[in-house]
Amino acid sequence: MKTLNRAVVRLLAAGGIALLVTLAGCAAGPGLASTDPGAAGFWQGLWHGLIAPVTFLVSLANASVSIYEVHNDGHFYDAGFLIGVSIVFGSLARGSCVAYRPGRRSENRS
Repeated sequence: MKTLNRAVVRLLAAGGIALLVTLAGCAAGPGLASTDPGAAGFWQGLWHGLIAPVTFLVSLANASVSIYEVHNDGHFYDAGFLIGVSIVFGSLARGSCVAYRPGRRSENRS
């Protein structure tokens, strides 16, 4: 039984490391400012906003990873990034909402 538990723990650890390495490949670049026409646009900003929490965790361990891509096309990237961050953190906050309606009690009905 102990060998099965060790095997499961090793498998889960390997899977977690593989997931982190895969998500790290999606992180924003090193942050070199440029005005190239191939700079990050709206869709890349949206993606970077969606993966911002994971990118933040990776950036704590790797100094070459940044959360925000400086090599972008300006306001469109900013808008995409903010929408992506809003989707992630807005959906996380929604799960904790509780509807409270004062004055409605089922026990007072006659």
